[in-house]
Amino acid sequence: MEKTDKKFFLVREDVLPEAMQKTLAAKEMIERGKADSVWDAVQKVDLSRSAFYKYRDTVFPFHTVVKEKLITLFFYLEDRSGTLSELLRVVASSGCNILTIHQTIPMQGRANVTLSLNTGEMTRSIDHLLTRLRALEFVEKVEIIGNGA
Repeated sequence: MEKTDKKFFLVREDVLPEAMQKTLAAKEMIERGKADSVWDAVQKVDLSRSAFYKYRDTVFPFHTVVKEKLITLFFYLEDRSGTLSELLRVVASSGCNILTIHQTIPMQGRANVTLSLNTGEMTRSIDHLLTRLRALEFVEKVEIIGNGA
């Protein structure tokens, strides 16, 4: 099985590890405005920020996945001026709603970018979007690392 082929499971809450349960609680606090920031939310649920960031794009409440089509993409990009804005332009033009963006500090001319997207309003297929993204000159690699659709 390739790295991009991920399996998904429906699991009862009581069998999830505590860190995943607390990540879900922190995400809900942020969504409902009961926490002003990630730092505030993780403090309230007694969770480390590193654990929150480890699980935030991999664990979702069932109702969220059912009503939204979520996908997380990981990119290896050449570090050039305007690459992120061009990447986001292509994603937005496909009808995706960009939920989160995380970019590493470029090192040795390369940067990693992770995008979480709601694909519910896409006008074409995800495969079409991936083809367009891979065709960009500065994109070295695109991987699907999460798919809640």
